[in-house]
Amino acid sequence: MLVAAGAVRAAENPASVLISRQLAEGEHLSVGDTVRLAAAADGSGAREFRIAGVYEPTPDPVKLGAVIREVRLHLPDLLELTRQPGMPAGSEYVRNINVALVDPNDARAFARDVGARMPGIAARPASGAAGSTGPFVVLERFHLAIAIVTIIASTVFLLALTLMLVDERRPTVGVLRLIGLPTRRILVQLFIEGVLIATAGSLFGLVLALGAEGIINRFFQWRYDTALVFVRVTPEVAAVCVAIAVPLGVSATVVAAWALLRRNGLSLARR
Repeated sequence: MLVAAGAVRAAENPASVLISRQLAEGEHLSVGDTVRLAAAADGSGAREFRIAGVYEPTPDPVKLGAVIREVRLHLPDLLELTRQPGMPAGSEYVRNINVALVDPNDARAFARDVGARMPGIAARPASGAAGSTGPFVVLERFHLAIAIVTIIASTVFLLALTLMLVDERRPTVGVLRLIGLPTRRILVQLFIEGVLIATAGSLFGLVLALGAEGIINRFFQWRYDTALVFVRVTPEVAAVCVAIAVPLGVSATVVAAWALLRRNGLSLARR
């Protein structure tokens, strides 16, 4: 990533650069130190630069696990350092230019406008550069498939568990039936209990997720030495979880209760 600047510096004063935190920690560098940088692997043509600051690299999942040893130079300094011998100053060229729009939703319209005004220039939104088969798109679909399978399996397990719990109350339900309480009244009571239990369970799950969020992020950020956020429980995610968990819990309770209430009162009260 380049930081453009047009200031002219005296020859005896080293130009300033920024270095990544990982590079500063790995080479024991600090602000104010002087370093020598070269474009060639053998160090020929090296120039001195003064470290003006240390920055935290932008988290990038693509670079997960890689030690980010980066240096940010002013654009004139970078061009002078990397210019090939014999190339006149000002004849350099660039391959890619990133443009930040005020409204990201205008990215596709902007790309079409650039392509129409400047033939030969390929402009495309950065978010859609990888197409529909990009690694993150595939990963998102994989997570969706895992989520669907998990919800289906957990629903079956929840239904089986609810059937066992409701069946344990068979004598109580039988007595209620024998003293004259209608089936609808008992079903409404069990429905209310299911709502309360499902709501309490979903809230407990959210509290557990919020508590685990910080632990998971801190561990993997330490493990991979990155500021990348691995887990984030947003209000939208919490709302979706509650919207799925509560109806499923209530439905399982109603199904189990209806299966129990279909029996005869005497058979339910019999021990």
